Amino acid sequence: MSFRNALRSGTADYHDVVDGLFGRFDMADRRQYIAFLSGHARVLPAAEQALERAGIDRLLPDWADRRRSQMLRADMASLGLPMPPPIGLAAISSEDELWGAAYVIEGSKLGGAMLSKRVPSEFPSTYLAFQGPKGAIKAFMDRLDSANDVNRERAVDAARSMFSAFRNAAKLELGIPLLDR
Repeated sequence: MSFRNALRSGTADYHDVVDGLFGRFDMADRRQYIAFLSGHARVLPAAEQALERAGIDRLLPDWADRRRSQMLRADMASLGLPMPPPIGLAAISSEDELWGAAYVIEGSKLGGAMLSKRVPSEFPSTYLAFQGPKGAIKAFMDRLDSANDVNRERAVDAARSMFSAFRNAAKLELGIPLLDR
């Protein structure tokens, strides 16, 4: 099984929960769109910083061109919103964990592109529409699959942890207690 498929199957239930929670937001409703962006703002900047501290640029030399935090901040600012406090993230301390966490962050761009089509033109959506450099998603998946000596279990655990952070952020914005699934 390819590394990408191992991550996909090992995180499918986590991914489904996150998609279900963020899918509850009506992107055409200003308040709900703000809550959606706030949920992402609770995770993405801290996640990108954690990836950088752990050395993501060794795995993805074009990392600087893949970052989206600045676009999220700009979209929030254009709506007159401050950045919300971040959700706590698990530390990323190994290459295995870098791959797992990056899998979630990079993969979220695909969902964001689909969601951006549901955002009315009067709302800022640079963050959701951004895909990175041309061919970036395919290049990431190819690098992922060619990674050597990776502990897949640690990578899956890191990906699950990242999905859990997004789950918790969505629950906060939806007013759902964190203990509920």
